[in-house]
Amino acid sequence: MAPKPSRLKTLSDEYRALAERLRQGGGPDKIERQHKAGKLTARERITLLCDPHSPWLEIGLLVAYDQYEGQAPGAGVVTGVGEVAGREVVVVANDATVKAGSWWPETIKKMLRAQEIAMRQRIPIVYLVDSAGVNLPYQGGVFPGQYGAGRIFYYNSLMRRYLKVPQFAAVMGPCIAGGAYLPALSDVIVMVEGTSFMGLGGPNLVKGATGQIVDAEALGGAKMHTTTSAVAHYMATDDKDGVRILRELVGRLPMAARKREQRVWKAQDPKRPPGDLYAVLPGDHRMSYDMHQVLACLVDEGRLDEFQMEHAKEMICAHAAIEGRTVAVIANQRRAIKQPGGAPARFGGIIYTESAEKVAYFI
Repeated sequence: MAPKPSRLKTLSDEYRALAERLRQGGGPDKIERQHKAGKLTARERITLLCDPHSPWLEIGLLVAYDQYEGQAPGAGVVTGVGEVAGREVVVVANDATVKAGSWWPETIKKMLRAQEIAMRQRIPIVYLVDSAGVNLPYQGGVFPGQYGAGRIFYYNSLMRRYLKVPQFAAVMGPCIAGGAYLPALSDVIVMVEGTSFMGLGGPNLVKGATGQIVDAEALGGAKMHTTTSAVAHYMATDDKDGVRILRELVGRLPMAARKREQRVWKAQDPKRPPGDLYAVLPGDHRMSYDMHQVLACLVDEGRLDEFQMEHAKEMICAHAAIEGRTVAVIANQRRAIKQPGGAPARFGGIIYTESAEKVAYFI
């Protein structure tokens, strides 16, 4: 009889299955519909935008996955940090396979978080816009409040006017109503011929309000915005061409005069295989375990240069390396710590006065 998998292994497998399902967005049928319209999906655009084989750190994949009866995977937007033309870039991409890329209340939180990362790190941000605007049944939770959708445009202005954080937008589908301000307030706008639209209202709204019949291209298409209104700056033939233009624009940016280069050593394998974590960590998170054995599965060669190793042992403070990159480690020692002189043992997971002072000084 095969051994029963650990609880942590079961939870990890469940998460991976959930993450893979969420990455499918609205599902295979919606992806196929996107392709038939001559457009790539949000994740396909991001893959083309980022350098091949470069790291991609997605932010907020699980946001709203358990809300709205499962109809808003990822809140309809993909956000993360990747490398474009050799430099770190924040990416915000509407997922048009999820309710036409419309904005839910949680969509705003993800977009604001992405903008805040770009501002704090002073790195460019790229918007891949393909959105039908606000999800009207939930509009009451989108715009109101200090951290409502209006703050997105406030951050746009901060980055453009004061922080000098480059903002690039590619309109690759509809971009309607309040969502149209996002690219309009960016530094450079790319629009895709034939599939993109940018405006406060579409042809149906114009007909209903004025009785005038006008097609989408003449009202707010790529050709109109690059030849007549001059709101957009580049017109791409398709999504791939639009991504190519974005990559060239990012590649032309000057590098920071005093760019900090992190020293990267040759990556080494951990002392223990990472898979051993399933055996090291107990099924019940309340049980004790040895944090040194956990770190041996994570850091290069399991090597820790501990700070005040013999003092306040319930907290581990150390320097180490992960895949060759120097890191600082702060971790609770999750077992009872014997004290000298017959003093009562200390329990891992509890922060005592001495351990708090140790961590504060280490930081």
